[in-house]
Amino acid sequence: MKKILYINILFILLLSSCGQKSQEIEKKTKANNAREQKAYAEALRIAVLPTLDCIPLYVAKDRHLFDSAQVDVRLLPFTAQMDCDTAIIGVSVQGIVSDLVRTERLKRKGLKLEYPITTPLQWQLISNKTARLKQLNQLGDKMVAMTRYSGTDYLTDKFLGGVKTSAKVFKVQINDVLVRLHMLLNNEMDAMWLPEPQATTARLYKHRVITSSEKTKEQLGVIAFRTDLLQTKNRKKQLQAFIKGYNNAVDSLNTYGLSHYSGLVIKYCHTDEKTVKAIPKVTFKHATAPLEKDIQKAKAFIPKL
Repeated sequence: MKKILYINILFILLLSSCGQKSQEIEKKTKANNAREQKAYAEALRIAVLPTLDCIPLYVAKDRHLFDSAQVDVRLLPFTAQMDCDTAIIGVSVQGIVSDLVRTERLKRKGLKLEYPITTPLQWQLISNKTARLKQLNQLGDKMVAMTRYSGTDYLTDKFLGGVKTSAKVFKVQINDVLVRLHMLLNNEMDAMWLPEPQATTARLYKHRVITSSEKTKEQLGVIAFRTDLLQTKNRKKQLQAFIKGYNNAVDSLNTYGLSHYSGLVIKYCHTDEKTVKAIPKVTFKHATAPLEKDIQKAKAFIPKL
């Protein structure tokens, strides 16, 4: 009888001990979650895309260059510029990687932005190899995939402005850059604007380059930040530290080459080793604001709201 009583007491004590440990674990979990939520709210959050102009950010994050600059940067991945817009409008992020046409449209809608960094963003107009399109004047009655109110929308009008075609060119809004590439590879679109590394993938599959944004001598790619979210002393300090980490990543990319970071390109741009090896040489630049003439051209393209 005493033995049974002793066993029951031990069982009760064991249950009590397990209950206390469970409560301690729950308490620690809540505390950790609260700390992470606070850290996330205080971090500098930036919306990024699976494109080559974002690589300095991925390098700085993955190689802890932002940490070395003493700034907590959180990169939020999207696959469409419009989703980046939604994120910065809704204050999910303080900054976005985008182009001047889109950001100038956001500014016209009342959002105050600043551009501390110009990116090496370029697009190529690539035609489906089955369509046998070689020149701009052959795009009549064809579908060209782009994003409305973006650099690709601007470039379509710019390149086709003085070109005579047999019929109207249909601008089709395909916002997701990965979906856009997939449609080309599946012969679902006549032509489209693609950035790197998606443009290289298309070329490897023998799709034809009709023209490139490089011919315009304009640099539309930017990293934009909400001015109203950078007013505190801490946020201004974060931005300066971010730029330091970004510049260090640029130096590393230019020193060792893109192939040195092929794993990051494959991971974040959703591509493969063959594509990375075929990407033309890119020179990344330290943080520099865009030229005023490029801003004005983007601004002039945006219709009055």
